Amino acid sequence: MISDKKSLSDIELLVKHKNSDDNIFIGELFERYTHLVFGVCMKYLRNEEDSKDAVMQIFENLIENLKSQDISIFKSWIYSVSKNHCLMKLRKQKTIDKVKDIFYENLKTDIMESVDIVHQYDTEGLNEKVPKLNKAIEFLNEEQRRCIELLYLQNKTYKEVARITGYNMKQVKSYIQNGKRNLKNYLEKV
Repeated sequence: MISDKKSLSDIELLVKHKNSDDNIFIGELFERYTHLVFGVCMKYLRNEEDSKDAVMQIFENLIENLKSQDISIFKSWIYSVSKNHCLMKLRKQKTIDKVKDIFYENLKTDIMESVDIVHQYDTEGLNEKVPKLNKAIEFLNEEQRRCIELLYLQNKTYKEVARITGYNMKQVKSYIQNGKRNLKNYLEKV
């Protein structure tokens, strides 16, 4: 049976998979097209580890996708699926990066308004400190980190932060104020 699957066409493997629900046929397709999928992922993601992860995700999703798809040319179909997977991953990362940028801009503005870390016209000094904020946030306790991320990263209001976290308004304000102070202290040390 193992040598039998090697002689089957892609379409025959798909039909056998649909009829038997046996993943051994998908395994054969994996062997045949891993290099193609990896190449597509490298083209778009430009990172070997991310591409390897994407290949695994694509083939894991393949089992479910094949049940609902009518495929006439598997090679073209898997190429399109791989390309779309990578593009969605890039869009998601771009959105995450944009949200992070907004978060850092808001945090930078807030720190400038509340603390004299850097003179407001000293953009070079400020630009050096902004990347360090990410590291500083890791050192906050859970309550402070959660409140600051909700307020600045997700642009929630104080009321929304209180509702989401279950903390009362006084606790939220305290966690944010203490978090900002801890960020300031960390940045001054660094």
